[in-house]
Amino acid sequence: MLKHSKGSCQSPSRFEQHVWILLLTLVTLVLLCGCSTNGVTASATPDGGGRGGRKGMGAGDVPVTTAFAKAKDVPVEVQVIGNVEAYSTISVKAQVGGELTRVYFHEGDYVHKGDQLFTVDPRSFEAALNLAIANNLRDQATLAQTQANVQRDEAQARYASSQASRYADLFQQKIISRDQNDQLHANAEATAQAVAADKAAIESARAAIEASKASVDSARVQLGYSSIRSPIDGRTGNLAVKQGNVVTANNMELVTINQIEPIYVTFAVPEAQLPAVKRYMAEHPLRVTARAQDDPTSPEDTGTLTFVDNSVDTTTGTIKLKGTFPNAGHRLWPGQFVRVTLLLTTRPNAIVIPNEAVQTGQNGSFVYIVKPDRTVEVQPVTTGARVDEDMVIESGLAVGDKVVTQGQLRLAPGSRVVERGGTPSAPGRGRGQSKS
Repeated sequence: MLKHSKGSCQSPSRFEQHVWILLLTLVTLVLLCGCSTNGVTASATPDGGGRGGRKGMGAGDVPVTTAFAKAKDVPVEVQVIGNVEAYSTISVKAQVGGELTRVYFHEGDYVHKGDQLFTVDPRSFEAALNLAIANNLRDQATLAQTQANVQRDEAQARYASSQASRYADLFQQKIISRDQNDQLHANAEATAQAVAADKAAIESARAAIEASKASVDSARVQLGYSSIRSPIDGRTGNLAVKQGNVVTANNMELVTINQIEPIYVTFAVPEAQLPAVKRYMAEHPLRVTARAQDDPTSPEDTGTLTFVDNSVDTTTGTIKLKGTFPNAGHRLWPGQFVRVTLLLTTRPNAIVIPNEAVQTGQNGSFVYIVKPDRTVEVQPVTTGARVDEDMVIESGLAVGDKVVTQGQLRLAPGSRVVERGGTPSAPGRGRGQSKS
């Protein structure tokens, strides 16, 4: 009986022990959870203690990247795509026909004004020139002969005139007959007419000389056309007619030469920009820069705006402009597409922020401003031109305002933030610096 009672008393003791173990386990878990929470809070302390926490970041802080609004001199410019155009394009043709006996350059060579490009067989033109020179010499000899005849006939005319005068006196004295007197007068008139004819022959000979001189000049020009020279400095293109072929005058294009130094860059800007272009162009020459379209790291070429078209293209609403570039390095090539920047003026002390800080909502553009207490608020802004990685802010911000550039998706007005890297976004209390 006693043993049975002792056994009966031990059963409740084991049950109570199990209950106490369970209660102790629950209490231990609660204490561990409390310690873990305290560890997260401690991680926000300045010494960075605790486990798994981020320096300066509370449980509700949103990590962001920030930047300050700053004042900067901003260029006012227009950026478009343009096309390089040769300053001058010459289509070289033969002005006389014949065999193309010589080509003096290779395709793609850079040639200078006056350099010989081709030779057309000159033999027939040399013969024509020699014939014209011979005819001119003949006409000069004819003129000399005619002038000698005039002198002879003038001497004879003077003698005949004086003889006719003497015989007229004898006729008055009835010494000679009328027939003799009339014959001498007729002879004097004939010699005078011969002198007049000789003078006319002189004028004719002189005219013949001028005609033969013109023939010489024409033949010399034709001979000169057989030697084809470059009219400009430029780069040659494809050779259309090879050496040995027969060419026809003014009918066959032999080669095209493009003048690339200087060179044009043609581009179009919206007609809304025309008043500003005209205003600033009247104040000073406008600078134009161009660089390769597919290589943003390529060096820029700088030129000057030299042409504004006289009408707006009604189909596109744009106006055509041209910039002239020295192109000494020959980086710009005819037909090439380039990125063109037309600098109108420079705006001093404009407020700029990084592009990524600007967000777009239903009511327009806005940014998140970080206040001194590390909370954010939404600030509507009016944006201006984009300059590289910055955006000009026309209104809504002041110099020194801190804006969020990354991490906006997790933000709402009033959210607390901490900058990535553990640096507080603004002076103020961190989560680890509790009010206690």
